[in-house]
Amino acid sequence: MPLKIHLKKGQQIIINGAVIENTGSSNVSLLLKNDASLLRDNDVLSPEDAVTPAARAYYALQCLYLFPSEFTDNLRRFNEFLSDYLKAAPSAQPIGDELWRLVEKRELYKALKKAQRLISHESKVFMHVNEQLAEKLRDAPGSGEPEGG
Repeated sequence: MPLKIHLKKGQQIIINGAVIENTGSSNVSLLLKNDASLLRDNDVLSPEDAVTPAARAYYALQCLYLFPSEFTDNLRRFNEFLSDYLKAAPSAQPIGDELWRLVEKRELYKALKKAQRLISHESKVFMHVNEQLAEKLRDAPGSGEPEGG
């Protein structure tokens, strides 16, 4: 089934690993007539932005989706990164289980959408840890008092 894609001026899309950018002065439409791995720029995570454990898992999954010729290596990386994240944040286990189920079924685009929830979960965990740390620092003896009295 063909897929029509509209690209605004300056918008990028990745199709089968190739980055395509609309450099024209107006919107363009593309019609994909066969199966293709496709990501819009707002779903793409650059290697430089994959700096947190959940982001690394997302990036490995993105590579798994876009580069089928490197499937084995990217699957290994994805499994490592996801396992590491789940050890650090066991509350994300249901998301991780669903990701592994989708990857096993080779529903990689759906897995990428679900992996966005993993990144959201990670943000909430980081916020919670920061709040706890701030609270401990506020409650620490001598906090907020100048030295010597």
